[in-house]
Amino acid sequence: MDKESIWQEILESLKVSVSPAIFSTWFSQTHLSKIKKAGKRHAATIGCSSSFVKGTIENRYFGLIQSSLSKIVNTPVDLLFVVEEIDSVKSKTDKTPSPLFESNNQENLKESLLKSRVRPSFTFENYAVSSSNQMAWAAAEAVSKNLGNAYNPLFLWGGVGVGKTHLMNAVGFTVINKKPDSNVYFCSGEEFTNDIVEGIRNKTTQRFRNKYRKLDALLIDDIQFIAGKNAVQEEFFHTFNALVSAGGQIILTSDRPPSDIAKLEERLRSRFEAGLIIDITSPDFELRCAIIQIKATERSVEIPMDLVQLIAGNINSPRRIEGFLVKLSSELKLNKSTINEALIQNILGKGIEPGEQRIKATPPDLIKAVSNHFSIGKRMLLGPSRARPVAHPRQILMYLLRTHLGLPLQEVGRVVGGRDHTTVMHAVNKITLLASQDVQIRQDIMGIKNSI
Repeated sequence: MDKESIWQEILESLKVSVSPAIFSTWFSQTHLSKIKKAGKRHAATIGCSSSFVKGTIENRYFGLIQSSLSKIVNTPVDLLFVVEEIDSVKSKTDKTPSPLFESNNQENLKESLLKSRVRPSFTFENYAVSSSNQMAWAAAEAVSKNLGNAYNPLFLWGGVGVGKTHLMNAVGFTVINKKPDSNVYFCSGEEFTNDIVEGIRNKTTQRFRNKYRKLDALLIDDIQFIAGKNAVQEEFFHTFNALVSAGGQIILTSDRPPSDIAKLEERLRSRFEAGLIIDITSPDFELRCAIIQIKATERSVEIPMDLVQLIAGNINSPRRIEGFLVKLSSELKLNKSTINEALIQNILGKGIEPGEQRIKATPPDLIKAVSNHFSIGKRMLLGPSRARPVAHPRQILMYLLRTHLGLPLQEVGRVVGGRDHTTVMHAVNKITLLASQDVQIRQDIMGIKNSI
Protein backbone atom coordinates (compact mmCIF):
# COMPACT_ATOMS: atom_id res chain seq x y z
CA MET A 1 0.00 0.00 0.00
CA ASP A 2 1.18 3.52 -0.74
CA LYS A 3 1.27 6.09 2.08
CA GLU A 4 -1.89 7.88 0.89
CA SER A 5 -3.86 4.63 1.03
CA ILE A 6 -2.43 3.78 4.43
CA TRP A 7 -3.35 7.19 5.84
CA GLN A 8 -6.83 7.02 4.32
CA GLU A 9 -7.34 3.70 6.11
CA ILE A 10 -6.06 5.25 9.33
CA LEU A 11 -8.53 8.12 8.98
CA GLU A 12 -11.41 5.71 8.40
CA SER A 13 -10.42 3.90 11.59
CA LEU A 14 -10.17 7.16 13.56
CA LYS A 15 -13.64 8.24 12.41
CA VAL A 16 -15.07 5.35 14.42
CA SER A 17 -13.10 6.27 17.55
CA VAL A 18 -13.66 10.04 17.76
CA SER A 19 -16.62 12.35 17.24
CA PRO A 20 -17.21 14.02 13.85
CA ALA A 21 -16.34 17.42 15.31
CA ILE A 22 -12.97 16.26 16.67
CA PHE A 23 -12.16 14.46 13.43
CA SER A 24 -13.05 17.52 11.35
CA THR A 25 -11.13 19.89 13.62
CA TRP A 26 -7.89 17.96 14.05
CA PHE A 27 -7.37 14.90 11.82
CA SER A 28 -8.56 16.51 8.59
CA GLN A 29 -5.39 18.62 8.71
CA THR A 30 -2.91 15.75 8.86
CA HIS A 31 -1.23 13.45 6.38
CA LEU A 32 1.30 10.63 6.34
CA SER A 33 4.51 12.30 5.21
CA LYS A 34 6.87 9.30 5.33
CA ILE A 35 6.86 5.67 6.37
CA LYS A 36 9.78 3.25 6.12
CA LYS A 37 10.76 -0.05 7.60
CA ALA A 38 13.64 -0.17 10.09
CA GLY A 39 14.38 -3.74 11.09
CA LYS A 40 11.31 -5.28 12.70
CA ARG A 41 9.64 -1.88 13.14
CA HIS A 42 8.29 0.92 11.00
CA ALA A 43 9.06 4.63 11.41
CA ALA A 44 6.28 6.99 10.38
CA THR A 45 6.29 10.78 10.08
CA ILE A 46 2.93 12.48 10.48
CA GLY A 47 2.59 15.93 8.87
CA CYS A 48 0.37 18.52 10.60
CA SER A 49 -0.83 21.85 9.24
CA SER A 50 0.33 23.90 12.27
CA SER A 51 2.27 23.60 15.51
CA PHE A 52 -0.98 23.84 17.47
CA VAL A 53 -2.52 20.92 15.57
CA LYS A 54 0.73 18.98 16.00
CA GLY A 55 0.81 19.59 19.76
CA THR A 56 -2.84 18.67 20.27
CA ILE A 57 -2.72 15.43 18.27
CA GLU A 58 0.64 14.38 19.71
CA ASN A 59 -0.55 14.94 23.29
CA ARG A 60 -4.08 13.54 23.00
CA TYR A 61 -4.14 10.96 20.21
CA PHE A 62 -0.60 9.57 19.94
CA GLY A 63 -1.59 6.12 21.24
CA LEU A 64 -4.69 5.92 19.07
CA ILE A 65 -2.77 6.68 15.86
CA GLN A 66 0.11 4.40 16.81
CA SER A 67 -2.24 1.48 17.54
CA SER A 68 -4.19 1.94 14.30
CA LEU A 69 -1.05 2.21 12.18
CA SER A 70 0.53 -0.84 13.84
CA LYS A 71 -2.51 -2.96 12.93
CA ILE A 72 -2.33 -1.90 9.28
CA VAL A 73 1.42 -2.49 8.73
CA ASN A 74 1.41 -5.46 11.14
CA THR A 75 4.56 -4.33 12.98
CA PRO A 76 5.32 -1.96 15.88
CA VAL A 77 5.48 1.68 14.73
CA ASP A 78 7.48 4.67 15.97
CA LEU A 79 5.79 8.03 15.32
CA LEU A 80 7.27 11.46 14.65
CA PHE A 81 5.01 14.50 14.32
CA VAL A 82 6.16 17.46 12.22
CA VAL A 83 4.67 20.74 10.99
CA GLU A 84 4.39 20.26 7.25
CA GLU A 85 1.73 21.82 5.03
CA ILE A 86 1.31 20.32 1.56
CA ASP A 87 -1.02 22.03 -0.89
CA SER A 88 -1.92 18.78 -2.57
CA VAL A 89 -3.18 17.30 0.68
CA LYS A 90 -6.90 17.94 0.79
CA SER A 91 -9.12 17.84 3.82
CA LYS A 92 -10.58 14.41 4.41
CA THR A 93 -13.72 16.04 5.69
CA ASP A 94 -16.17 17.17 3.06
CA LYS A 95 -16.77 20.82 3.92
CA THR A 96 -19.04 21.36 0.94
CA PRO A 97 -22.61 21.51 2.23
CA SER A 98 -24.83 18.71 0.97
CA PRO A 99 -27.46 19.73 -1.54
CA LEU A 100 -30.44 21.04 0.37
CA PHE A 101 -32.92 19.44 -1.99
CA GLU A 102 -32.37 15.80 -2.89
CA SER A 103 -35.80 15.25 -4.38
CA ASN A 104 -36.29 15.51 -8.11
CA ASN A 105 -39.31 17.67 -7.55
CA GLN A 106 -37.61 20.62 -5.87
CA GLU A 107 -40.61 22.91 -6.10
CA ASN A 108 -42.80 20.49 -4.15
CA LEU A 109 -40.08 20.10 -1.53
CA LYS A 110 -39.63 23.86 -1.14
CA GLU A 111 -43.38 24.27 -0.85
CA SER A 112 -43.56 21.54 1.82
CA LEU A 113 -40.76 23.14 3.83
CA LEU A 114 -42.46 26.53 3.62
CA LYS A 115 -45.79 25.07 4.72
CA SER A 116 -44.21 23.19 7.62
CA ARG A 117 -42.14 26.24 8.65
CA VAL A 118 -39.01 24.05 8.82
CA ARG A 119 -35.75 25.88 8.05
CA PRO A 120 -33.86 24.19 5.19
CA SER A 121 -30.54 25.60 6.44
CA PHE A 122 -30.74 23.54 9.66
CA THR A 123 -29.71 20.01 8.70
CA PHE A 124 -27.79 17.13 10.25
CA GLU A 125 -25.00 17.70 7.72
CA ASN A 126 -24.15 21.18 9.04
CA TYR A 127 -24.59 20.32 12.73
CA ALA A 128 -21.25 19.99 14.55
CA VAL A 129 -21.13 17.05 16.96
CA SER A 130 -18.98 16.54 20.05
CA SER A 131 -19.28 14.92 23.47
CA SER A 132 -21.58 17.70 24.74
CA ASN A 133 -24.30 17.02 22.16
CA GLN A 134 -23.53 13.59 20.69
CA MET A 135 -26.40 11.83 22.47
CA ALA A 136 -28.92 14.48 21.37
CA TRP A 137 -27.67 14.24 17.78
CA ALA A 138 -27.92 10.43 17.77
CA ALA A 139 -31.43 10.51 19.27
CA ALA A 140 -32.66 13.12 16.77
CA GLU A 141 -31.23 11.12 13.85
CA ALA A 142 -32.90 7.94 15.16
CA VAL A 143 -36.23 9.78 15.39
CA SER A 144 -35.89 11.05 11.80
CA LYS A 145 -35.44 7.46 10.59
CA ASN A 146 -38.24 5.94 12.67
CA LEU A 147 -40.84 8.65 13.23
CA GLY A 148 -43.19 8.06 16.16
CA ASN A 149 -41.43 4.90 17.34
CA ALA A 150 -37.82 5.63 18.31
CA TYR A 151 -38.28 8.15 21.15
CA ASN A 152 -41.67 9.75 21.62
CA PRO A 153 -41.70 12.43 22.86
CA LEU A 154 -38.10 13.60 22.41
CA PHE A 155 -37.39 16.41 24.89
CA LEU A 156 -34.21 18.47 24.33
CA TRP A 157 -33.20 21.06 26.89
CA GLY A 158 -30.21 23.33 27.46
CA GLY A 159 -28.99 26.92 27.50
CA VAL A 160 -29.14 29.53 24.77
CA GLY A 161 -27.46 28.67 21.48
CA VAL A 162 -26.50 25.04 22.17
CA GLY A 163 -28.31 23.72 19.07
CA LYS A 164 -31.73 22.54 20.30
CA THR A 165 -33.71 24.29 17.56
CA HIS A 166 -31.18 23.23 14.91
CA LEU A 167 -31.59 19.54 15.79
CA MET A 168 -35.38 19.75 15.87
CA ASN A 169 -35.42 21.41 12.44
CA ALA A 170 -32.96 18.82 11.13
CA VAL A 171 -35.45 16.07 11.98
CA GLY A 172 -38.23 17.94 10.18
CA PHE A 173 -36.03 18.58 7.13
CA THR A 174 -34.91 14.94 6.88
CA VAL A 175 -38.50 13.66 7.09
CA ILE A 176 -39.76 16.10 4.43
CA ASN A 177 -36.73 15.53 2.20
CA LYS A 178 -37.51 11.80 2.12
CA LYS A 179 -41.24 12.28 1.75
CA PRO A 180 -42.33 15.81 0.71
CA ASP A 181 -46.00 15.12 1.44
CA SER A 182 -45.25 14.42 5.14
CA ASN A 183 -47.40 16.49 7.48
CA VAL A 184 -44.79 18.20 9.69
CA TYR A 185 -45.24 21.47 11.57
CA PHE A 186 -42.74 23.61 13.51
CA CYS A 187 -43.79 26.39 15.89
CA SER A 188 -42.75 28.04 19.13
CA GLY A 189 -44.60 27.65 22.44
CA GLU A 190 -45.75 31.25 22.08
CA GLU A 191 -47.18 30.64 18.59
CA PHE A 192 -48.98 27.52 19.80
CA THR A 193 -50.49 29.60 22.62
CA ASN A 194 -51.55 32.38 20.25
CA ASP A 195 -53.27 29.86 17.95
CA ILE A 196 -55.32 28.51 20.86
CA VAL A 197 -56.25 32.00 22.09
CA GLU A 198 -57.32 32.99 18.58
CA GLY A 199 -59.35 29.78 18.23
CA ILE A 200 -61.19 30.44 21.50
CA ARG A 201 -61.80 34.11 20.67
CA ASN A 202 -63.08 33.43 17.13
CA LYS A 203 -64.83 30.15 18.03
CA THR A 204 -62.63 28.24 15.58
CA THR A 205 -61.17 25.67 17.97
CA GLN A 206 -62.10 22.83 15.61
CA ARG A 207 -59.90 24.38 12.91
CA PHE A 208 -57.07 24.54 15.46
CA ARG A 209 -57.56 20.87 16.30
CA ASN A 210 -57.57 19.86 12.65
CA LYS A 211 -54.31 21.76 12.20
CA TYR A 212 -52.42 20.20 15.11
CA ARG A 213 -53.94 16.77 15.70
CA LYS A 214 -53.46 15.27 12.24
CA LEU A 215 -49.72 15.80 11.95
CA ASP A 216 -46.99 13.24 11.32
CA ALA A 217 -44.65 15.30 13.50
CA LEU A 218 -45.18 18.30 15.78
CA LEU A 219 -42.06 20.29 16.68
CA ILE A 220 -42.51 22.88 19.45
CA ASP A 221 -39.68 25.20 20.48
CA ASP A 222 -39.58 26.67 24.03
CA ILE A 223 -42.43 24.55 25.37
CA GLN A 224 -41.92 26.13 28.82
CA PHE A 225 -43.92 29.10 27.52
CA ILE A 226 -47.22 27.23 28.03
CA ALA A 227 -46.58 26.71 31.76
CA GLY A 228 -49.13 28.49 33.97
CA LYS A 229 -51.65 28.90 31.13
CA ASN A 230 -54.44 26.48 32.07
CA ALA A 231 -56.49 26.60 28.86
CA VAL A 232 -53.36 26.17 26.73
CA GLN A 233 -52.11 23.25 28.81
CA GLU A 234 -55.53 21.60 28.62
CA GLU A 235 -55.58 21.83 24.83
CA PHE A 236 -51.97 20.70 24.50
CA PHE A 237 -52.69 17.68 26.73
CA HIS A 238 -55.42 16.48 24.36
CA THR A 239 -53.32 17.34 21.29
CA PHE A 240 -50.42 15.34 22.74
CA ASN A 241 -52.61 12.29 23.40
CA ALA A 242 -54.28 12.46 19.97
CA LEU A 243 -50.95 12.70 18.13
CA VAL A 244 -49.17 9.94 20.06
CA SER A 245 -52.18 7.61 19.78
CA ALA A 246 -52.19 8.08 16.00
CA GLY A 247 -48.46 7.34 15.78
CA GLY A 248 -47.35 10.96 15.33
CA GLN A 249 -43.98 12.20 16.60
CA ILE A 250 -43.58 15.02 19.14
CA ILE A 251 -40.30 16.86 19.68
CA LEU A 252 -40.05 19.58 22.32
CA THR A 253 -37.28 21.94 23.40
CA SER A 254 -36.92 23.97 26.57
CA ASP A 255 -34.36 25.92 28.56
CA ARG A 256 -34.86 23.55 31.53
CA PRO A 257 -35.94 19.93 32.18
CA PRO A 258 -39.66 19.14 32.76
CA SER A 259 -39.06 18.73 36.49
CA ASP A 260 -37.89 22.35 36.75
CA ILE A 261 -40.68 23.99 34.72
CA ALA A 262 -42.79 25.80 37.30
CA LYS A 263 -46.60 25.73 36.96
CA LEU A 264 -46.49 22.86 34.47
CA GLU A 265 -49.39 20.46 35.02
CA GLU A 266 -48.35 17.14 36.49
CA ARG A 267 -50.09 15.14 33.76
CA LEU A 268 -48.01 16.97 31.12
CA ARG A 269 -44.82 16.62 33.14
CA SER A 270 -45.34 12.85 33.42
CA ARG A 271 -45.90 12.54 29.66
CA PHE A 272 -42.76 14.53 28.89
CA GLU A 273 -40.76 12.35 31.27
CA ALA A 274 -42.14 9.18 29.66
CA GLY A 275 -40.08 9.94 26.56
CA LEU A 276 -36.36 10.62 26.17
CA ILE A 277 -35.03 13.74 27.91
CA ILE A 278 -31.56 14.93 26.88
CA ASP A 279 -29.50 17.78 28.27
CA ILE A 280 -27.33 19.59 25.70
CA THR A 281 -24.44 21.28 27.51
CA SER A 282 -22.26 24.18 26.37
CA PRO A 283 -19.83 23.26 23.56
CA ASP A 284 -16.24 22.29 24.38
CA PHE A 285 -13.21 23.74 22.61
CA GLU A 286 -13.15 21.19 19.77
CA LEU A 287 -16.85 21.66 19.08
CA ARG A 288 -16.50 25.45 19.02
CA CYS A 289 -13.71 25.05 16.43
CA ALA A 290 -16.01 22.89 14.30
CA ILE A 291 -18.90 25.38 14.66
CA ILE A 292 -16.64 28.24 13.53
CA GLN A 293 -15.54 26.26 10.48
CA ILE A 294 -19.12 25.39 9.49
CA LYS A 295 -20.48 28.91 10.02
CA ALA A 296 -17.53 30.50 8.21
CA THR A 297 -18.00 28.15 5.24
CA GLU A 298 -21.68 29.13 5.08
CA ARG A 299 -20.57 32.78 4.80
CA SER A 300 -17.90 31.90 2.20
CA VAL A 301 -15.18 33.03 4.61
CA GLU A 302 -12.03 30.91 4.82
CA ILE A 303 -10.31 31.14 8.21
CA PRO A 304 -6.92 29.43 8.80
CA MET A 305 -7.01 26.77 11.52
CA ASP A 306 -4.72 28.62 13.92
CA LEU A 307 -7.11 31.61 13.81
CA VAL A 308 -10.13 29.32 14.23
CA GLN A 309 -8.54 28.10 17.44
CA LEU A 310 -7.82 31.68 18.52
CA ILE A 311 -11.52 32.54 18.17
CA ALA A 312 -12.71 29.32 19.85
CA GLY A 313 -10.36 29.91 22.78
CA ASN A 314 -11.92 33.28 23.50
CA ILE A 315 -15.63 32.82 22.73
CA ASN A 316 -17.68 30.21 24.56
CA SER A 317 -21.19 30.75 23.19
CA PRO A 318 -22.28 29.57 19.70
CA ARG A 319 -24.48 32.68 19.41
CA ARG A 320 -21.50 34.93 20.16
CA ILE A 321 -19.45 32.95 17.63
CA GLU A 322 -22.09 33.73 15.00
CA GLY A 323 -22.08 37.40 16.04
CA PHE A 324 -18.29 37.47 15.79
CA LEU A 325 -18.40 36.02 12.28
CA VAL A 326 -20.96 38.64 11.25
CA LYS A 327 -18.55 41.37 12.41
CA LEU A 328 -15.62 39.65 10.70
CA SER A 329 -17.53 39.24 7.43
CA SER A 330 -18.60 42.90 7.52
CA GLU A 331 -15.02 44.01 8.20
CA LEU A 332 -13.74 41.98 5.25
CA LYS A 333 -16.35 43.38 2.85
CA LEU A 334 -16.43 47.01 3.97
CA ASN A 335 -12.72 47.60 4.47
CA LYS A 336 -11.42 45.06 1.93
CA SER A 337 -9.38 43.53 4.76
CA THR A 338 -7.57 40.21 4.72
CA ILE A 339 -7.91 37.66 7.52
CA ASN A 340 -4.91 37.71 9.82
CA GLU A 341 -4.16 37.44 13.52
CA ALA A 342 -4.14 41.21 14.03
CA LEU A 343 -7.66 41.56 12.60
CA ILE A 344 -9.02 38.69 14.71
CA GLN A 345 -7.42 40.04 17.88
CA ASN A 346 -8.70 43.52 17.10
CA ILE A 347 -12.30 42.28 16.88
CA LEU A 348 -11.89 40.06 19.96
CA GLY A 349 -10.22 42.89 21.88
CA LYS A 350 -13.18 45.18 21.38
CA GLY A 351 -14.99 43.05 23.90
CA ILE A 352 -18.72 42.73 24.26
CA GLU A 353 -20.71 45.24 22.31
CA PRO A 354 -23.77 46.99 23.78
CA GLY A 355 -26.72 44.62 23.99
CA GLU A 356 -24.62 41.48 24.42
CA GLN A 357 -24.65 39.55 27.67
CA ARG A 358 -22.04 40.60 30.21
CA ILE A 359 -20.88 39.27 33.54
CA LYS A 360 -23.19 40.71 36.15
CA ALA A 361 -20.45 42.08 38.36
CA THR A 362 -18.56 45.25 39.25
CA PRO A 363 -14.77 45.72 38.96
CA PRO A 364 -14.32 45.14 42.74
CA ASP A 365 -16.26 41.86 42.40
CA LEU A 366 -13.98 40.75 39.59
CA ILE A 367 -10.84 41.76 41.50
CA LYS A 368 -12.03 39.73 44.48
CA ALA A 369 -12.84 36.70 42.27
CA VAL A 370 -9.38 36.75 40.61
CA SER A 371 -7.70 37.24 43.99
CA ASN A 372 -9.56 34.25 45.49
CA HIS A 373 -9.04 32.04 42.43
CA PHE A 374 -5.25 32.48 42.45
CA SER A 375 -4.97 32.86 46.26
CA ILE A 376 -3.26 36.25 45.92
CA GLY A 377 -3.93 39.24 48.16
CA LYS A 378 -5.70 42.19 46.58
CA ARG A 379 -2.86 44.57 47.45
CA MET A 380 -0.28 42.35 45.76
CA LEU A 381 -2.53 41.76 42.72
CA LEU A 382 -2.85 45.50 42.10
CA GLY A 383 0.68 46.34 43.24
CA PRO A 384 3.93 46.93 41.30
CA SER A 385 5.31 43.35 41.47
CA ARG A 386 6.20 41.86 38.06
CA ALA A 387 6.83 38.33 39.33
CA ARG A 388 5.03 35.77 37.14
CA PRO A 389 2.82 34.34 39.96
CA VAL A 390 1.39 37.86 40.33
CA ALA A 391 1.73 39.34 36.82
CA HIS A 392 -0.11 36.48 35.12
CA PRO A 393 -3.28 36.72 37.27
CA ARG A 394 -3.12 40.51 36.86
CA GLN A 395 -3.15 40.13 33.07
CA ILE A 396 -6.17 37.81 33.29
CA LEU A 397 -7.88 40.43 35.47
CA MET A 398 -7.21 43.15 32.86
CA TYR A 399 -8.44 40.82 30.10
CA LEU A 400 -11.73 40.15 31.94
CA LEU A 401 -12.26 43.82 32.85
CA ARG A 402 -11.80 44.76 29.21
CA THR A 403 -13.58 41.96 27.32
CA HIS A 404 -16.29 40.91 29.77
CA LEU A 405 -17.12 44.08 31.66
CA GLY A 406 -16.50 46.26 28.61
CA LEU A 407 -14.41 48.89 30.41
CA PRO A 408 -12.32 51.32 28.32
CA LEU A 409 -8.55 50.71 28.28
CA GLN A 410 -7.84 53.79 30.40
CA GLU A 411 -10.43 52.74 32.99
CA VAL A 412 -8.99 49.21 33.21
CA GLY A 413 -5.54 50.73 33.79
CA ARG A 414 -6.91 52.97 36.54
CA VAL A 415 -8.68 50.08 38.29
CA VAL A 416 -5.60 47.83 38.17
CA GLY A 417 -3.26 50.09 40.12
CA GLY A 418 -3.04 53.07 37.76
CA ARG A 419 -1.39 51.38 34.79
CA ASP A 420 -0.91 52.79 31.30
CA HIS A 421 -3.43 51.84 28.58
CA THR A 422 -0.66 50.27 26.48
CA THR A 423 0.03 47.85 29.36
CA VAL A 424 -3.64 46.90 29.32
CA MET A 425 -3.58 46.39 25.54
CA HIS A 426 -0.56 44.10 25.87
CA ALA A 427 -2.27 42.06 28.60
CA VAL A 428 -5.53 41.71 26.64
CA ASN A 429 -3.72 40.64 23.45
CA LYS A 430 -1.53 38.18 25.33
CA ILE A 431 -4.39 36.45 27.18
CA THR A 432 -6.51 36.47 24.02
CA LEU A 433 -3.77 34.52 22.24
CA LEU A 434 -2.94 32.20 25.15
CA ALA A 435 -6.62 31.33 25.67
CA SER A 436 -6.60 29.63 22.26
CA GLN A 437 -3.56 27.52 23.14
CA ASP A 438 -3.65 26.77 26.85
CA VAL A 439 -6.44 24.66 28.34
CA GLN A 440 -5.48 25.77 31.87
CA ILE A 441 -6.00 29.46 31.03
CA ARG A 442 -9.44 28.69 29.57
CA GLN A 443 -10.30 26.80 32.75
CA ASP A 444 -9.03 29.67 34.93
CA ILE A 445 -11.14 32.21 33.01
CA MET A 446 -14.21 29.97 33.19
CA GLY A 447 -13.67 29.30 36.90
CA ILE A 448 -13.46 33.05 37.68
CA LYS A 449 -16.60 33.79 35.64
CA ASN A 450 -18.52 30.95 37.30
CA SER A 451 -17.53 32.17 40.78
CA ILE A 452 -19.22 35.48 39.97
